[in-house]
Amino acid sequence: MGQMPSRYSDGEHEKFHQLLSQYDFNELQLIYDYFRNDLIYIVESSTDIEHLLEYLDSRSLLNKEVSVQMKRDQGPFVFSEKLVQDILDAGKEAVMGFLEGLYDLQHYNSSNYLYALRYELEKLGDTLMQQILLDRNGHPLTPELKETQEHHRQHLLEQTTPRPSESAGRNKDLYVSDRYMDMITSHVRPFNRSSEHELIDAAIKHNDYLQNAVGSVSPERLFRWCHRIRRVPRAVMVTGVPGIGKTTLVEKLVRDWANGKFYQRFSFVFFLRFRDLNKEEKISLESMILQEYPYLKDQLWNILQDPERLLFIFDGLDESIHEINFKSEQLPGDIKQVVNVGAVVVGLARQSLLKGCSLLLTSQPDKLTRMDISVFKRVLEVIGFLPREQKLYIERFFMDKGLSDKALSFLRENGALNTFCYNPSYCWIICTVLSTCFKGQPTNDHQLMSSTPKTLTQLLVAFTADVLANHSPDKMNARSLLTSIGRMAEHGVRNHLTTFKKQTLEQFNVDRTSRLFPSFMKESSSSIEASFSFLHPITQDFLAAVVHYVDYSDEKLYVSLTQATCYIDNRCELFLSFLCGLADVSTRTVLEPYLGDLSSEAAEDVLIWLPPYATKFQILEKRKLLNICFKFFELQNEELFLECFGPFGSFKFDQVKMTTLDCSVVSFVLQSCGEKEALSLNYCNLQREDIEKLAPALHSIHTLGYNTNAYVLMS
Repeated sequence: MGQMPSRYSDGEHEKFHQLLSQYDFNELQLIYDYFRNDLIYIVESSTDIEHLLEYLDSRSLLNKEVSVQMKRDQGPFVFSEKLVQDILDAGKEAVMGFLEGLYDLQHYNSSNYLYALRYELEKLGDTLMQQILLDRNGHPLTPELKETQEHHRQHLLEQTTPRPSESAGRNKDLYVSDRYMDMITSHVRPFNRSSEHELIDAAIKHNDYLQNAVGSVSPERLFRWCHRIRRVPRAVMVTGVPGIGKTTLVEKLVRDWANGKFYQRFSFVFFLRFRDLNKEEKISLESMILQEYPYLKDQLWNILQDPERLLFIFDGLDESIHEINFKSEQLPGDIKQVVNVGAVVVGLARQSLLKGCSLLLTSQPDKLTRMDISVFKRVLEVIGFLPREQKLYIERFFMDKGLSDKALSFLRENGALNTFCYNPSYCWIICTVLSTCFKGQPTNDHQLMSSTPKTLTQLLVAFTADVLANHSPDKMNARSLLTSIGRMAEHGVRNHLTTFKKQTLEQFNVDRTSRLFPSFMKESSSSIEASFSFLHPITQDFLAAVVHYVDYSDEKLYVSLTQATCYIDNRCELFLSFLCGLADVSTRTVLEPYLGDLSSEAAEDVLIWLPPYATKFQILEKRKLLNICFKFFELQNEELFLECFGPFGSFKFDQVKMTTLDCSVVSFVLQSCGEKEALSLNYCNLQREDIEKLAPALHSIHTLGYNTNAYVLMS
């Protein structure tokens, strides 16, 4: 028998072999299917997969040369899915050989997935099959409880299925796909408040994630064996920036449970939103459940008798107005005990209520910086589409290979616009814009229209123009809505608000009956109160800037510019960049056929404000300098940049974690300045695609500083 070098002794390898041998093929098939997504990811992400292929070849389970060529031809993702399925189709010996090969692959690859798979197999032992069958079939219930459960499933399906009115345009719901959930990864705690704009910070994290190749965690793994704590977690926290998909994640989880897809070990799932609980000062757990699910009243006592069969999901901790202290010692001990709303949640987390139940919470990261969440043994962050999910999404959006290839090519060439494609809602926006740009264009090549956007401002202008062209024949009504919604958007940007109540819309005179309204804001309904949010946080920043050109006031603009530069957390960076981008006449005039004239006075004010603001901060920490350069990039005015900064002798961005957007900005700046003495990019973690963004400007650099990027820069 061929065998790879292993860090394990022959006895350990034989022990693993015997562990697998105890299962018949039907049981092994169930186990294999249980770990299928893990196996695909391990094969796809392993840098030493050829060792595994060589091992399988030595056991006559496949031909290594054929497999290597197949991987080259099909790409790692398609190849990984096909290999995992081919192994299963080949029978028990192939499955055992494959799993044993992965066991030994740990000698080369320290993937957490490999360790998790091994420990889950070894530690759960005889109970693993029981767990798999429970997740497939659930617990036996009395006829009365079964009938109640079916009613509950149907209610949850209705509660979590998006209504057509919530989807602004065609294909808006595409991001709720079966593969959407490969978007979360273990978060490194503690949570530290970032000084970056949250969307830029998320882009940096996403870039780090891709470079470090940390395994993603799909929803069916949330309450499965955790290698780090060596057990199954009872309390799980999922976090992520606004608009990244936390609510979509939990709604899909609830919907999949209601459809019987997985987590059937939970006989009942209770889905609650913190914003619905804001109207309650004190409440009991029993009342909390019945207020949302009154039809459970007759069977609730029976349902709660087996807490280990229950999953509670609370969405939007950041929206809660109640004090929630997970270290509190004042805990309720009875489901009928009336206490503060926060105490009920803490009681479930700390297991003073319904000991053995499972709990899932979602929250924005900012909220967690002020909380002790050590009670949550698995803390995860939604980080967005992986490259394969982004590609799959774009292919599904266009449903035409020529157009999807054209869109993918465009994004590869335009790093600035590709930066936020980790976010499903943003991905929909850019696909919507590109589908309009590609109309009437040939699909058999990658030649793109000259009018396709190059900056984020141009992208959002094109998106807004498309919305107005299709939904607003009346310019005055459009201006009126964009004024009211824009003022509210800026209020939200300044105050870190991404969700708005009906009262807030009324305060800013936002007309919800307007035909345009659903194209900019989406409604999230619940049993108690509706709330509203922008399609994506980036559209909120953009509309906050647009209002100053639609409804110009020199006084309001001056106040906005002054206040926006005072926040130490850079919350207004995108807002300021959009103000600068709209100061370019060729960019903003795209909107004028639908809105009428936009203020040239506002543009003049911004162009007067920008130079002294920029030159005031010439000598800054490097990230702040990049933020200033970003404003000139959005403005696309090389002459003004050179006028403000003069011919810099050198640029130093050492140790800055640069995104592809940063690289596009640096490239623009370098080309604006002509020849430069030096550029230093040491420890910037640049990838080949990042260097491609910089390449057009590198010829003007006399001295180029780098370290581990050398092989990329010189290739």
